[in-house]
Amino acid sequence: MINSRQSELLKLIVENYIKTARPVSSKSLCETLDCSSATIRNEMSYLEEVGLLEKTHTSSGRVPSEQGYRYYVDYIMKPKELNGEEVLKLQQIFHNQSLVLSDAIAQSMEIISELTSYTSVVLGSSSKENRIQKLEVVPIDEMRLIAVVITDKGHVEHKDIVLPQRVDINEVKQTVELINKLLVGTPIDEVSSKLEFEVKPVIGKVVKQHEVLYNAFYNAFNEFANYTDIHFSGRSNMLKQPEFNNADKIKEIISKFEDKDIVKSIEEDTDDEGINIYIGSENEFDDDVTIIKTKYSVNGEDGTIALIGPKRMEYDRVITLLDYIKHNIER
Repeated sequence: MINSRQSELLKLIVENYIKTARPVSSKSLCETLDCSSATIRNEMSYLEEVGLLEKTHTSSGRVPSEQGYRYYVDYIMKPKELNGEEVLKLQQIFHNQSLVLSDAIAQSMEIISELTSYTSVVLGSSSKENRIQKLEVVPIDEMRLIAVVITDKGHVEHKDIVLPQRVDINEVKQTVELINKLLVGTPIDEVSSKLEFEVKPVIGKVVKQHEVLYNAFYNAFNEFANYTDIHFSGRSNMLKQPEFNNADKIKEIISKFEDKDIVKSIEEDTDDEGINIYIGSENEFDDDVTIIKTKYSVNGEDGTIALIGPKRMEYDRVITLLDYIKHNIER
């Protein structure tokens, strides 16, 4: 599609714009490419014509288009080696034997967020991969309970339950005992079915207020089954990016960070292998950002780690950082 000189020119423009966030002029590239300004202008015009560059309204310089970033990522970019400081910071996390894996992943992504000034997100294993180990209930009063679900993988979820009518505490205890007896070892995504066909008939025989309690616990387990552990770092980093100096745009992106359904869409369409890059309209989160993400799998538990930033992202550095984290998680 483009020749070697045009490819080198695109590389310089992308990498220059990533560093400065300023349109790149032909004059600034003359010395590097050892060409006249007129020659570079002609090449820039061609790159604009084929959709790899865009001209801004405020300058005669050019910036990469979304298609230009994609071409750069697919055909030009080479992963950047980590420097000693980056490796040392991350090694300290993964060599810390006192940290459980989930904490090591969260802390390493916090460090990457600090290093890059992008927003990091960890989407841990969904609750569907857990089995019920125990249900505990703390009665607050006759109409309010706190249900605590503990799974075989050590996940603990609290659910505040408000009952539509007063319930005898002894009936609550009976219900919990029955649920523990019949549901221990059940995968969380099978709980609803088991409650309906195995637990409900038994509760109906021994608990007077069975309907109120059954409905309360059925809803609590359903919510837990749809839970995904989400950990953000550096959400405010978007404020540091010159692309997002518009108050309305900042509000829009921050509100998306707070919408769990939108955030969970980051998990979708991620290949099991390698680093995935979704530039602008290629991702479902927001057309003005790039999402770089990868899946990890450890002892049957899957999750996704990702960095979210402007399309003007340090692609070569980010893919190396994420690949390093993935390698250390799965080793």
